[in-house]
Amino acid sequence: MLGLPYREVKIPTENGKQLFAWFIPASQAQPAPAIAILHGWGSNAEMMLPLALPLHQAGYAMLLFDSRNHGQSDSDAFSSLPRFAEDMERALDWLAQQPHVDASRLVAMGHSVGAGAALLVASRRQNLAAVVSISAFAHPENMMRRVLASKHIPYFPFGFLVLRFVEHTIGRRFNDIAPLNTIRHVSCPVLLVHGENDRTVPVSDAHEIYAQRTSDRVRLLTLKGDHDSSHEILRHAAELVSFLDQATRR
Repeated sequence: MLGLPYREVKIPTENGKQLFAWFIPASQAQPAPAIAILHGWGSNAEMMLPLALPLHQAGYAMLLFDSRNHGQSDSDAFSSLPRFAEDMERALDWLAQQPHVDASRLVAMGHSVGAGAALLVASRRQNLAAVVSISAFAHPENMMRRVLASKHIPYFPFGFLVLRFVEHTIGRRFNDIAPLNTIRHVSCPVLLVHGENDRTVPVSDAHEIYAQRTSDRVRLLTLKGDHDSSHEILRHAAELVSFLDQATRR
């Protein structure tokens, strides 16, 4: 896999399910900072692989994993941002137990829904070194309203009822899990990355999240890419690594 050392692992998560993951150890033997990397909706860990080489070369261990109902991980009743966050929690817990990982220097990185999950986890977990959010939407209700509009489904009454049903199903209010709200409770450094040509989640969402920050430790990096900007990030790998090095005090 990209010529990098790795091993396939299974990680227990909620509801007795297991997550499939690739663990890529750091290039050095001493305890190293580590990054849990989560894909977006309908994708899998392979989508995030372009990031592995520059991060490995910079000395980071990585865990690229599939959320439930995605890739090679177990199926569950449904997927949601909170469930992506549960899987991120379990991935970080697993990383913290690895002998060559420095548990005090863990990073949560995610794309789209995975980015929202990383911010949600960081809003309630005070021991993270950093978060990298790639192409996060500002608010799940606004995101879903855009999807309904694209299918010509009127918000009243049908869209409204659909959104309330989704909230009931996932057991959380959208306001409580919206990145533009969770960012206010994140104490570690955050890098918001977004493609200027993103047609799925407009770059204005990144600016909305950034505007709600309560710390000067939040940075915004806009790229020329679209929603799947993992390849475009490679052109900015030095900026990404510099952010991570500063956050993990390397």
